[in-house]
Amino acid sequence: MKNTPFTNLHIALGAKMAEFAGYNMPISYSSINEEHATVRNNAGVFDVSHMGEFILKGPDALDLIQRVTSNDASKLTAGKAQYSCFPNEEGGIVDDLIVYCLEENSSYMLVVNASNIEKDWNWLVKHNTKQVEMHNISDKTALLAIQGPNAIKYVQQLTDTDITNLNYYTFTRATLAGVENVLISATGYTGSGGVEIYFEDKNNDAQTVWDALFKVGAPHGMQAIGLAARDTLRLEKGYCLYGNDIDDSTSPLEAGLGWITKFTKDFTAKEILEQQKASGITRKLVGFEMIERGIPRHHYSIQDAQGNTIGHVCSGTQSPSLQKAIGMAYVSKEWSAEGSEIYIMIRDKAIKAKLVKMPFLA
Repeated sequence: MKNTPFTNLHIALGAKMAEFAGYNMPISYSSINEEHATVRNNAGVFDVSHMGEFILKGPDALDLIQRVTSNDASKLTAGKAQYSCFPNEEGGIVDDLIVYCLEENSSYMLVVNASNIEKDWNWLVKHNTKQVEMHNISDKTALLAIQGPNAIKYVQQLTDTDITNLNYYTFTRATLAGVENVLISATGYTGSGGVEIYFEDKNNDAQTVWDALFKVGAPHGMQAIGLAARDTLRLEKGYCLYGNDIDDSTSPLEAGLGWITKFTKDFTAKEILEQQKASGITRKLVGFEMIERGIPRHHYSIQDAQGNTIGHVCSGTQSPSLQKAIGMAYVSKEWSAEGSEIYIMIRDKAIKAKLVKMPFLA
């Protein structure tokens, strides 16, 4: 297993550690409910240094990004970011990612999922027909996500750059806790506000940044947060997790990601997705909440009242904020109407649930 620059700090804090995407990662420090509530009500720090980062440079960098991603990156100006995905040749999803425009038309950073770093890099190499300059900086880049309604207030104390008015999906460069050229972005995965901080010289700067953050935040209740609470937080907001809710066999249209699928440009599988849009999808990603007692889990089968299989659960949990069991699932299009009653097969028992609008938590 790989370690992040913060692994020893997690262990010293007594974190429950486990393998995730090849990395030794903190799953929880105290309890999921406590950590979840800390982020929703105050601020928490996530080590997400396992994520992948690629730099693409040169006059043809934008052209490559446009050809391999579904969203329209030509709309980006320096300091702005965009959620997107890599469609595969069959119209599925290689990965979802965030595109950062470092310099308009010439320099970009792509942030990809940890489990797909090698896969995504090879995908880009395969399509790099114009010899765009590419750098995989994943192994030398540290990334912390400080999330929650008080997160920016704490981080602001460590920099002279104004980040209090950083709009969603924008970023800036700053000196933070004496560390120069830190990229600070507002592209969080919890739905509670906050920022992410990227810095490349992780071996020298990781401890400095971590200590500075907790010096200002810990006295006010800021805590380190594990990946388990990150999952419950993102699910309450209806955010997709690659490998659960989207993968190589799901299309962005099925996953409700039509808003990042722009047919005004050419990209991989454009024709397939256009045809899918014209003819209509046969299944759809939906949200549901349990009516009867039970916790839905990944891959649980879904049935109608007559016992016919109509779909499967992608993600499910007991929502700490809502105090009820919720989940996301793919179901046949005819069963996708809000309010429809469905049955989740839990330990061979049909447990009643109903479809609800996402996000689960406004």
